Amino acid sequence: MTTRFSDVDATVVGAGPNGLAAAVTLARAGLSVRVFERASTPGGGAATAELTLPGFHHDVCSAVHPLALESRFFREFDLSQRVPFAVPDISFAHPLDGGRAGIAYRDLDRTRDDLGRDGAAYSSLLRPLVDRATRVADFTGDTLLRVPRDIPTAALFGLGAMEQGTLLWNARFREDIAPALLTGVAAHTILPLPSLASAGAGLALAAYGHAKGWPIPIGGSQAIIDSMVADLQAHGGELVTDHEVTSLDELPPSRVTLFDVTPRALLRIAGKRMPARYRRALSRFRYGNAVAKVDFALSEPVPWTNPELRQAGTLHVGGTRAEIAAAENAVTRGDLPENPYVLVSQPSVFDDTRAPAGKHTLWAYTHVPAGSHADRADAVIGQIERFAPGFRDTVLATSSRTAVEVESHNPNYPGGDIAAGTPDLTQLLRRPVVSPDPWRTPMPGVYLCSSSTTPGPGVHGLAGWHAALSALRHDFGSRALPNLTPETDTDAASTDG
Repeated sequence: MTTRFSDVDATVVGAGPNGLAAAVTLARAGLSVRVFERASTPGGGAATAELTLPGFHHDVCSAVHPLALESRFFREFDLSQRVPFAVPDISFAHPLDGGRAGIAYRDLDRTRDDLGRDGAAYSSLLRPLVDRATRVADFTGDTLLRVPRDIPTAALFGLGAMEQGTLLWNARFREDIAPALLTGVAAHTILPLPSLASAGAGLALAAYGHAKGWPIPIGGSQAIIDSMVADLQAHGGELVTDHEVTSLDELPPSRVTLFDVTPRALLRIAGKRMPARYRRALSRFRYGNAVAKVDFALSEPVPWTNPELRQAGTLHVGGTRAEIAAAENAVTRGDLPENPYVLVSQPSVFDDTRAPAGKHTLWAYTHVPAGSHADRADAVIGQIERFAPGFRDTVLATSSRTAVEVESHNPNYPGGDIAAGTPDLTQLLRRPVVSPDPWRTPMPGVYLCSSSTTPGPGVHGLAGWHAALSALRHDFGSRALPNLTPETDTDAASTDG
């Protein structure tokens, strides 16, 4: 039997961070909002579940949230007052052979002092961005086609990216720890190394790590989603789960519809109702390489050779800058690297809700070619064991997903691409089309608000927030910025969108 839904002002398809950000913004503007989600629970890339053993709570995709404290949407939403976060003193770390390690403390001066001969070079590269971290977040969180409000910050950011994104990337360094530390962050992008886009992302993430840190939500990433759902429902919004939308014709009437889906999915849903020129533009959108995910239930913390690593929230495992570049460039060529780059998070060190007393969870992924069927659990274990001998003996259970299984769980990750579209320089300018308002489609009242739009991947809510503000301007005649703070209801706080 088909469920009949009443008309609403706004429909949102997809209850990931961006879809919920759009829904919250529209509900706070006083509109009636309904969100449809294909899965049984909301969250998308920010869900938490028991993946290995009972009582072990793992983040299904994202685990650590550098933009939780810096994203403009989350600042407006006052996320840090709604969700408790652990903010480790060590934002990220990088093990090297022989027990050596690069340690990125929240304190940049302390990091500099530990980096020996390269400390001053590392600090001089990052200090201008660390001191302007919020302005960096605002610059990179908007479409690059708009003139930056803060041109000096944009210029400093661009100069750093041009250095670290080209063959000049080693020019300022004399040793191997500092460049490895930067490469581990840049490799988050699943792009060739060096490249301008990977360097830009790496510098921004490193700046956030040294400014306010990389927060870990207590209770898991689901806590962020739950706070957004609670706010939506408190302001009259509705969430409908277990409801997949496959055609525009299935949706009840509403003045606007916002899609937290990929361009590929929107093409399928809209069909020939989409103008041919826009359809061709979306069909040219490129998806990138992928992740294979491995979660571990552990009997004890990871026995890193360097004991300081045991207090790091995030680790980039893979060796030197040259080794990580070789691994990432192999993925670009379509190969599986023998010694992969592995991104690791240790949330249970800082959050005892994640595992039974005395036990731990470990979150890890590695990069693979798009659509890979390879199970990389053994490769991940081997690379961690390289820097933490005896790790294998601590493993109680694993949950491993191939790139294909990552997509099966979340169709917004085509081929296992968690960026929902390769985030290279071209597609940061054209995401998914070249436009100062890339969230608005040529179909009346239809908007795209996923990570496939500006500003791209990450749990930041910005794509949904920008799309909702665009809908308010174009379809409801309002340029006011809805007040999203917990203490207020639907009053507009500003006209500066």
